[in-house]
Formats: sequence, structure tokens, C-alpha cells
Amino acid sequence: MSVQDTIRQQVTGHRVVLYMKGTPDFPQCGFSANAVRILQMCGVQDIFAVNVLEEPEIRQGIKEYANWPTIPQLYVNGEFVGGSDILTEMFQNGELQKVLKKAA
Repeated sequence: MSVQDTIRQQVTGHRVVLYMKGTPDFPQCGFSANAVRILQMCGVQDIFAVNVLEEPEIRQGIKEYANWPTIPQLYVNGEFVGGSDILTEMFQNGELQKVLKKAA
């Protein structure tokens, strides 16, 4: 299976997928920590997290998959939502909560 197939299977097989540096319990960068904190504040408990530091092929592949150059990346029900800055903005204006509620 190719890296792109693996990513596709991950994002479509789980409701909330976060490609991040580190893990939800031990984020390895401030942007990933911010993304986890926002999801937790939205009440998300079932985050499927992929630590790109442990999977370099996924780290590069996910950038190509979404045509998005940075990590973290959030997917909800198979759809790319955004990175840390977009999540912050969407959380502040209430849009992220709506996306997550609709996906539940």
C-alpha cells in the first residue's frame, strides 16, 4: 500500500484525525499542542493522532495529500479542516464546534 493509500485510509477510517508532531499527551511543538488543546476544549475525546516524527514518509505524504505545507493538519470525516492557525480562528468564531458537532 502506498503512503497516499495509508493516509486516505486513516482520514476516512476515523472521525477526527490529527497529523501532529508528538502525541496528544506529549505534543512536540507548540502548534500541535495548540491543536490538541482546541480539540479538547471542543469536547473531542476520540482523536486519532498520527505522530509524523515517528513516520517520516507520512510527514511528507500528508503535505502532498492536502497540498498543505505545515503540520499539524486536522481532518474531520475525511475532509481537511486546516492547521493550527485555521483551527484557532475557527474555534474563536464558533465554526469548528459546528463542524465537529455535525460530524458526530
